[in-house]
Amino acid sequence: MGKAGESNRTAWHFHPELPIRLAPFYDRPVNFKNIAKYVLGGWSLFGERIYFLLIAIGIWIFFSPSLERTVTFQFDWIFEIWLRNLILITIVAGGLHLYLYTFRKQGDDLRYDTRTYPAKGKAFLFGNQLWDNMFWSLTSAVAVWTAYESVFMWVYANGLATMITLQDHPFWFIALILLTPYWAGFYFFWQHRSLHWPPLFKHIHARHHKNVNLGPWSGLSQHPVEQIIDQSDCLIFLLIPSHPVHVIFNLLFHGIGAPSSHTGYDAVRLWGSRRLQIGDFLHQLHHRHFDCNYGTYDMPWDRVFGCFHDGTPEGDRTITERRKALHAKARKNVSR
Repeated sequence: MGKAGESNRTAWHFHPELPIRLAPFYDRPVNFKNIAKYVLGGWSLFGERIYFLLIAIGIWIFFSPSLERTVTFQFDWIFEIWLRNLILITIVAGGLHLYLYTFRKQGDDLRYDTRTYPAKGKAFLFGNQLWDNMFWSLTSAVAVWTAYESVFMWVYANGLATMITLQDHPFWFIALILLTPYWAGFYFFWQHRSLHWPPLFKHIHARHHKNVNLGPWSGLSQHPVEQIIDQSDCLIFLLIPSHPVHVIFNLLFHGIGAPSSHTGYDAVRLWGSRRLQIGDFLHQLHHRHFDCNYGTYDMPWDRVFGCFHDGTPEGDRTITERRKALHAKARKNVSR
């Protein structure tokens, strides 16, 4: 059960039940019932993952060039992939923005932070957060997404990576689908944490962090170098037997997963008490506090390295104390 009604700069208008809990894989003693419930819940009809998979399968069957065409790089089939990705992100990010922010169909129900979005100011291209976010999402983000997918189509067509099928290797095919979200979460922490190294943050990641309050178009509003790094988790499929569906599925966690998780809303109301879970309060906390919650719910690394914020006032104090300790250590090193 979440909480609504708080609306000032330091509190949240809505938040999920607190304290935030990471995946039960890391609870001690191990509770296999909770683990099974968590894993199965990840594929709920009221979550995103199952729809990402269905979209990936649909893309492969209906909206991808045949491997026979991708033996050589040609403008026509690459353009087809680019156009399809452009349309897809426009439908998802644009549709969510229109529904939640333009037409306000849900009002502020389930919205984390009710401060003004989109913001305006010199920090953004064109002086407008929305136009800035749309520009980076529709230009370099779609280009990088398309480039990775096109390279993989060429690689599979030329036998440069081991391609499997569901018919020939059903166990591994399905296992790889189930493992892909966890691989994406594992990779995300490490690449994201590295982008907070001061030189990389200053020149690359700071562009994304201009977005303190978020909307759907904020998810892929990144420096092109960050987009290349962020989406490169798909390169693992060069090393293991896989199928284009796995690559497409993985890339969808960026192409439409980032827009949906950055909506600023916990969920979209459906009917009755039903809702489609889209928000990521863990990451919303990261955008507000900057130096916590670098990872995802599936991974333990924030807790391991002491940068986990559970959303409570105690979490605020913990992060503040950690920040002071790091600053004191830095000053001590400088004075030596």
